[in-house]
Amino acid sequence: MEREELEQDELEKEIIKALDDNKFGSFGTIEGGNKPKVRYMAIYHDGLHIYLATDRKTHKVEELLENPNVCLLVGFEASGSKDLLEIEATAVVTKDDRLREKVWSKELKKWFDGPEDPDYVILFLEPTRIEYR
Repeated sequence: MEREELEQDELEKEIIKALDDNKFGSFGTIEGGNKPKVRYMAIYHDGLHIYLATDRKTHKVEELLENPNVCLLVGFEASGSKDLLEIEATAVVTKDDRLREKVWSKELKKWFDGPEDPDYVILFLEPTRIEYR
């Protein structure tokens, strides 16, 4: 079946599988002067709810307060799947305790003391468009 012909629920399953298969993605924001800025980040998700963990003192948090429109490129990497997702989203910076606990993993100990660390925030990405190839 061609990808263009996928039914909505099948398409959502394929997108979620691509998110499952790829633990990292290229996350893009707009920095001062309207210049794009892209960095590689670990991806966490629950269905199509996408989360990124970061420090509240980073430039990306400042950039999101100015312009919450972001993009996330996922896939087609050696360690992941050959599927490719181009995700446009609106990002919200949150310190929601439930989300911080949900996203927390031992890998984050390199940067934070624990899920209650005051510098640990979650970027919640609400997709506005997802292109799946």
